[in-house]
Amino acid sequence: MPRVAALQMASGPNLQANLLEADRLLAVARESGAVLAVLPENFAFMGLKEADKLDVAEADGDGPIQRALSRAAAREGLWIVGGTIPLRTEVPGKVAPACLVFDSNGRRVARFDKIHLFDVDIDDSQERYRESATLHPGGEVVVLDTPVGRMGLAVCYDLRFPELFRQAAEQGAQVFAVPAAFTQVTGRAHWEILTRARAIENLAYLVAAAQGGYHVNGRETYGHSMIIDPWGTVLDRLPRGSGVVCAEVSAEHVDALRRRFPALSHRRLG
Repeated sequence: MPRVAALQMASGPNLQANLLEADRLLAVARESGAVLAVLPENFAFMGLKEADKLDVAEADGDGPIQRALSRAAAREGLWIVGGTIPLRTEVPGKVAPACLVFDSNGRRVARFDKIHLFDVDIDDSQERYRESATLHPGGEVVVLDTPVGRMGLAVCYDLRFPELFRQAAEQGAQVFAVPAAFTQVTGRAHWEILTRARAIENLAYLVAAAQGGYHVNGRETYGHSMIIDPWGTVLDRLPRGSGVVCAEVSAEHVDALRRRFPALSHRRLG
């Protein structure tokens, strides 16, 4: 069975340093037998303030981050789900939080823009987030064929919206890739519950690649990158720090389980 990898980082404001760390982890993933690897949200850049991402935003189709992902995919012979990178938009002062997928030849084969933006206040830590101040959301569900099966894409806060995952499942998704950067507070409370729930209710694998640690901007992210099977079992997990988790996935197992336990076809509402 093919193996997938989720990569965990604690990215900062040094673009080149982040790309070098991503390259290192992608090589580890390939050495571990993975044919597809998922990078975390904001893997290439986490600035000192939210607006800093505007300074490193790239045109759709070309830029240092996109070239680095393409080269790494071709060099390692690895499919890469490229976390998120900031791509320029026509909206002044805002970028797209774009998750780009590259095949093992280095060719870009998909783009998913994060749909739900994290505009929340967290009482327990006095943290305030307004992603909509600098990000322009997407609006399309993306599912594509990969060497590990039909894959649906979602990013971080999207995890809280089960209708996105259900629409992807209706389009045949057997595996979900979820780059993320959950806060320490929300991650401790909800991360594992949400990731396992999305896998269970859709009878699909879920590959959750997270930021995990302390960041130069003072933020702390939860980590706990995981690979979860369609029954909700955590196959591999990394609590903190940089590293790689790997596990085997089987599209045939998903299909067989959905035949034996046809909850998706039992829906009465919606």
